[in-house]
Amino acid sequence: MSAPELRLATPEDVGTILGFVRALAEYEKLAHEVLATEADFHDSLFGKIPRAEALIVSIDGRPVGFSVWFYNFSTFRGRHGLFVEDVYVDPAYRAAGIGRMIFRFLARHAISQGCARMDWDVLDWNEPAIRFYRAIGAVPQDGWTRQRLTGAALEALAGDGGRISDA
Repeated sequence: MSAPELRLATPEDVGTILGFVRALAEYEKLAHEVLATEADFHDSLFGKIPRAEALIVSIDGRPVGFSVWFYNFSTFRGRHGLFVEDVYVDPAYRAAGIGRMIFRFLARHAISQGCARMDWDVLDWNEPAIRFYRAIGAVPQDGWTRQRLTGAALEALAGDGGRISDA
């Protein structure tokens, strides 16, 4: 087995990326939530205004992992940050240091892009990932709970004519 190769994704990788997203969703018991298509990934990663970036990890020419990230902004720091949306390594290749390689690549990329920080989420039951994140120096953001609007709630808020209640 050769050393893992990490490279930025190309438009030819959208099928591979979607396959990894589906595998990650299965692992996270969230497969029912995957609605993305190859066209969605193509538009978001390589469209007229790309909104995200992706990394592919291959061994001997075979894709074995990936990551997708985008940029956010910290008003407190006055700089953007890199938000890691997904990281996945094929189970057959875990414990081979690939996760650390991915995060090292992302840290270097964040620094090269002038980012003040890197953030990501982890499911509270995913103990192997949590142990890994602690081992690379990550700390949880206690006291913060992510909020989300999707679907009908997002549409309803967008359509309320700009009137937002305090309740």
